[in-house]
Amino acid sequence: MMGFNEHSNLGVLLENKQALEILEKHLPGISTNSMISMAKGLSLKQIASLPQAQISQQTLAAIVSDLAYVSDAGEAESIRKQSISSEKSVDHTESETSITAIVTGGGSGIGRASAIKLSQAGYRLVIVDYNSDTGEETVKLIHELGNEAIFIKADVSNNEDVENYVQRTLEAYGRIDVFFNNAGILQKFSMLTDIELSEYERIMNVNVKGAFLGLKHVLRIMEHQGSGSIINTASTAGLRAEHSMAAYTTSKHAVIGLTKAAALEYVRKGIRVNAICPGGVDTALTQAVPAMMQESGYMPEEFPNMRIGRFASPDEIADTVVFLASAKSSYMTGSIIAVDGGLTL
Repeated sequence: MMGFNEHSNLGVLLENKQALEILEKHLPGISTNSMISMAKGLSLKQIASLPQAQISQQTLAAIVSDLAYVSDAGEAESIRKQSISSEKSVDHTESETSITAIVTGGGSGIGRASAIKLSQAGYRLVIVDYNSDTGEETVKLIHELGNEAIFIKADVSNNEDVENYVQRTLEAYGRIDVFFNNAGILQKFSMLTDIELSEYERIMNVNVKGAFLGLKHVLRIMEHQGSGSIINTASTAGLRAEHSMAAYTTSKHAVIGLTKAAALEYVRKGIRVNAICPGGVDTALTQAVPAMMQESGYMPEEFPNMRIGRFASPDEIADTVVFLASAKSSYMTGSIIAVDGGLTL
């Protein structure tokens, strides 16, 4: 069998023990170089032509000379193809029964809909909510479907409560595969100068501090595991400003910033962090808006335009959450996804 040459595929070479030793001799660290790993589909000659690779013609010639005596290229290619095929066939959300998801704000709205759909996808659920009645009701609905779930009461802006729901999840299930960092609240509509400091702090504590604490404690677990998917709930108010909602807009911009920062820091640790930006969802939270306006006697000068002509159902948002939780979104991290019926167009 003929040996390798300058037209040999890097991915094939890296799968061959003798060829790998030769590559490491001439190019120390090549097997762990992130740029090289992205060029596995190229030939040696093609890689050497890239300025970033910094491979001289003399080095290339020396590598090719040594590789000429290495055979079994066909076997290496076969192994590589089998490996790729095996990797593609595994979808953890469908093939495993021991996967666990935490959903904060799981007692209602998007949180409840997502928890139910995740349970139907095979996850064991940990429902976290400040309201025990609604949280327990979500657990009951999941149990009625024949699926597994527990409830943990928590104030997501309280560090001890967050540590507790993470620890109790580990005690119950041993791991955290998905974290839907969803809990959030709306502010009372008012012009920026009329927002009470206490109202601003209330919004920031739940929407920003709560999201931060969840990330802080869950990321540690996922880093130890070497895997995990996190979905943060931002808002279209994180992509643009909403009139008379300065505090809420600020909080959701912050959630997007946290999402991108966490995604960047943990991208090489097997953890994906993405965010959804719903806009106009038919939940108890939005249903309370008219009453809030009537109670305050304040009417914003502008309202969001539901270009699709209706509000979303929580189930429609939940479908995106389940997608981001699954291996079907395996190449997505730091993505900020608008699920808004064209609101931000």
